[in-house]
Amino acid sequence: MRAHIVEVAAGLLATGGRDAVSTRAVAAAAGTQAPTIYRLFGDKDGLLAAVLEYGFSTYLADKPPLDPTADPITDLRAGWDLHIGFGLANPALFLLMYADTQPGRRPAAAEAGLAILRTRIRNIAAAGRLRVDENLAAELVQAAGSGAVLALLAVPEERRDPRLADTMFDALIAAIATAPAAHHETANGESADGRARAGVGRSAGVATAANALRAQLAELEMLTDGERHVLGEWLARITH
Repeated sequence: MRAHIVEVAAGLLATGGRDAVSTRAVAAAAGTQAPTIYRLFGDKDGLLAAVLEYGFSTYLADKPPLDPTADPITDLRAGWDLHIGFGLANPALFLLMYADTQPGRRPAAAEAGLAILRTRIRNIAAAGRLRVDENLAAELVQAAGSGAVLALLAVPEERRDPRLADTMFDALIAAIATAPAAHHETANGESADGRARAGVGRSAGVATAANALRAQLAELEMLTDGERHVLGEWLARITH
């Protein structure tokens, strides 16, 4: 009965927005009585919290598998495209999930999605391509993705620019990741574009190398826990 009521409430949310999800309307549509709603969910806020959990479960069910491909940026792009597509296909549910939450409080249901995002960011770091620290990168991706959806939802569908999400992703990647390393070499063994980018490359290279090592700290079994902790602090200082 609980699952059925949540699905009914989610349907009312999709067709009529948050105001349509009253305990009376949900009870009538679910073929039950209002006291049942109060017994199972406490009040309307409790019911909406259950719908929020349902929304994240639906969202995560469509997430691409975490099996990494040869290109971690491609994997991140797959998650980005799902996020944008889900938001545009489920505007009312997306607003409940990402815009109607209390400041400073991330819903528990959002943590599983954030864990997947952090894994994708860590894969970029492990590949030696992350410019900034992992936490900042994850927050930037989350903010940019949700911001893109909200910006698109604020515009009538026929006036939306389909380039917005793609352009934002490209700008985001330029900010957090380096380009794949080139392997074309000159006669003296120097990379063809290495000399032109030497100044920027050295600076970015230090940060990406530090991020790559931080992403693999747990695998450095030749170090003690204390040594890994200290090394992690030093590497974090480099990337901040």
